[in-house]
Amino acid sequence: MKIEGRLFVVMALYFGGTAAVYGWRAEEPAGTAALTVAFLMSSLVACFYFVQYRKRGLRSQDRRDAEVADTAGPLAFFPPRSGWPLLTGLGLALSALGVVFGLWLFVIGMGVLGGGVFGFVFQYVDRDA
Repeated sequence: MKIEGRLFVVMALYFGGTAAVYGWRAEEPAGTAALTVAFLMSSLVACFYFVQYRKRGLRSQDRRDAEVADTAGPLAFFPPRSGWPLLTGLGLALSALGVVFGLWLFVIGMGVLGGGVFGFVFQYVDRDA
């Protein structure tokens, strides 16, 4: 994760320098704000990668002597089937139609969407790990 962190540091430096030069030369606040936000987001991701590297150390992808089997671990749980994606999609479609046709349909769509997301998140909460 150290290499990814360095990549995002370079991106943050680029966006920070570009924001400074753009703000100084263009005197236009919207572009300066967008570049500043890009700088902050790149800095946040870089900080995340460096913290993860400090916590976990080198990954097997970072070592030159690693084998492909070193990255293989236990397989996660893959659910066989679920009806929650259908409900979530229906709620999203109703919410999008509610933007066009009225607040009442948007509120109904958000309720259906909230139910679908809630079901998605808590579908296997009682399953043993």
